[in-house]
Amino acid sequence: MIKCNVTVCGTVSKTATCRTNKEGKPFVSFAMNVVIPAKNGINKTIEVSVIKDGTLTEAGGCNVGSRIEVTGVLTPKKRGDAMYFNLAAKGINCNPTKDKDCIEGEMEFRGKTGKNIDEKQDKNGVPFIKFSGFSAEKVQDSFEYIWVSFFLFDGKREDWLTPGVKASIKGALSLSVFNDKLDFSCRISEMSEYVPQPNEQREQRGAGSVYAESQGRKTEGQPYNG
Repeated sequence: MIKCNVTVCGTVSKTATCRTNKEGKPFVSFAMNVVIPAKNGINKTIEVSVIKDGTLTEAGGCNVGSRIEVTGVLTPKKRGDAMYFNLAAKGINCNPTKDKDCIEGEMEFRGKTGKNIDEKQDKNGVPFIKFSGFSAEKVQDSFEYIWVSFFLFDGKREDWLTPGVKASIKGALSLSVFNDKLDFSCRISEMSEYVPQPNEQREQRGAGSVYAESQGRKTEGQPYNG
């Protein structure tokens, strides 16, 4: 599970339309383009699909080509080589103050750590912990995986933090491009070991075994196509 409480600034790319849900309540949907900065190489433009309760009048001026700022809950989904971003909006600002595109906010992650937990120092000698982790989602008869790089600067390594352990993590989200692929990272603010319920244990065991078989028993993630 990955969900992010974010502010997204970008440009409307698909016209807003209004429909009704099963309860007959109106909601507005549209898409926006957001340019993600590259650590190396070329910046990447992603499309974010936005849904907000209410009417077109309540949503405001979501016209194609206009810059807007949207707050809400962003959920990334991976399907094969493609990555999709769905944003359940809480608010829309049609007069953003930021000139540059951005996705800023807090990530909530629940998943499994990778095979390395590294204790390092930055260039100023400040110690930090670096590791990766993946969140698995069952899609039909297989699983999709999203990998995240985690950094812990403000705390010591807990005894439970070992390779292959299930964890719940919150922290500052960073989304960038590396070698033409989207790269998720998170600076940890809080973290705990996660003990799944019985149904979740069965599903996650399946996710782990399928992933290991598909990667020839490798447990560390590789950069994915975005």
